[in-house]
Amino acid sequence: MRDALVAAAFQLFLERGYEQTTIDDIVTLAGVGRRSFFRYFPSKEDVVFPDHERCLADMRAFLDDTADTDDDPVQRVCDAARLVLRMYAENPTFSVQRYRLTKEVPGLRAYELSVVRRYERALAEYLRGRLTARRDGTLRAEVIAAAVVAAHNNGLRSWLRSDGQGDATAAVDHALGYVRATFGDSREPSRGGPRAEEYDDVVVVVSRRDAPLWRVVQEIESTLGRD
Repeated sequence: MRDALVAAAFQLFLERGYEQTTIDDIVTLAGVGRRSFFRYFPSKEDVVFPDHERCLADMRAFLDDTADTDDDPVQRVCDAARLVLRMYAENPTFSVQRYRLTKEVPGLRAYELSVVRRYERALAEYLRGRLTARRDGTLRAEVIAAAVVAAHNNGLRSWLRSDGQGDATAAVDHALGYVRATFGDSREPSRGGPRAEEYDDVVVVVSRRDAPLWRVVQEIESTLGRD
């Protein structure tokens, strides 16, 4: 019944346009009553995004799984974001149709932003729990969650703009790679400040206080073995 309502709705959206299609039109084409529609969807907007509630629940379950608490929390939220990608990639035709429809209807764009914000909040909530002992843990959680969502959406929309052609996973992985490189565990300082091993190299130069700046630079370059 749920799938039949979604199929009927999108058939009408493509034929008549979103604004011109009513819930009565959808239930008539699907051969059901209005009560059946509202049993599955609170509004017409919800029928455009029928799978996000399930995906959000899957994401929360994935993040709540504490079987492996030693993993990199940034990697964990990146993997959680891939659940959303998998949802889109399961039905490329539908995903591309929804992308085009959402671009055309301002109300749907606003609805989509509210859905995206719910994903971001779920990621941030998980990160706050994992980063609470770190310096600026709450701030880092919010920034990382926003970065994951932005990177995921960049790769996803690139794939959608290509009409679902190519490798969606590769596009999203490429974008998420920037998040891991920037915020991954090896770059995250603790409350006590950066660890010595986090630095790639440390150079100490001893020079006279009255030495000219060019001489100090020369000594640094000499120490680094540069000409």
